Amino acid sequence: MPDLNAIGIVASDLRASIAFYSLLGVDFPADGEGHIEATLPSGLRLMLDTEDVVKSFRPDWTRERGNQLALAFEFASPAEVDERYEQVTAAGFVGEKEPWDAFWGQRYAQLSDPDGVPIDLFAPL
Repeated sequence: MPDLNAIGIVASDLRASIAFYSLLGVDFPADGEGHIEATLPSGLRLMLDTEDVVKSFRPDWTRERGNQLALAFEFASPAEVDERYEQVTAAGFVGEKEPWDAFWGQRYAQLSDPDGVPIDLFAPL
């Protein structure tokens, strides 16, 4: 069976996306024009591409806003979910739902990245 190795997101503003994901602990390299990627602790790569890069090989590409994809970041404790949500929203990024104790046994919160990609934060209760 193939291994899911990477998730790619087309960023309308690469610097804003790097700033957002950096607040979630994603360590992107300092250099990179048009394409940048970071390997997460699980081995999965998170890749960001500018619209121009994508249009270079798919000229008919257009942006769709919405919920085609969601990313979920796991934290070690409920307090870390609360702290990270506060840190990201204090930096001016969009908080969709403040942290709450979900009925399925997790502390949960929801954000949106600069392009509207839903981002979930969670930890076991």
